[in-house]
Amino acid sequence: MLTFDYGVVFVSDMQRAIAFYRDVLGLTLRFESPEWTEFDTPGCTFALHQTPSPALVAPPGDINPAGQCHPGFTVDDIDRYHERLMSHGVTCLRPPTLEEYGRKLAKYVDPDGLHFTLNQPPAGGPPA
Repeated sequence: MLTFDYGVVFVSDMQRAIAFYRDVLGLTLRFESPEWTEFDTPGCTFALHQTPSPALVAPPGDINPAGQCHPGFTVDDIDRYHERLMSHGVTCLRPPTLEEYGRKLAKYVDPDGLHFTLNQPPAGGPPA
């Protein structure tokens, strides 16, 4: 059996990234070091890794370049999270939108320009 164990986001400034994912997004910090940080996320590990050179961080943009990660987080109330992110000045690429299959999705940008998604499963539906 194959399972997904962890996802890593390479960052240009570890302390700025920790502050964003912990204080703005609300993830619980599990382990922190200058080069590697992990957050408690059910089912897998979400980690940050300090890149050896800021030049290695993909430039911000509206496209999804090959090889770049696009993390997604499931939330219970996407509108509440959206308000929280907006109050912290986070760039929103797509506000919470109800999809035809019942899931609400929203898309934002982290401090290094990485796009990430919040999603809210349909009421009474599976969290997939």
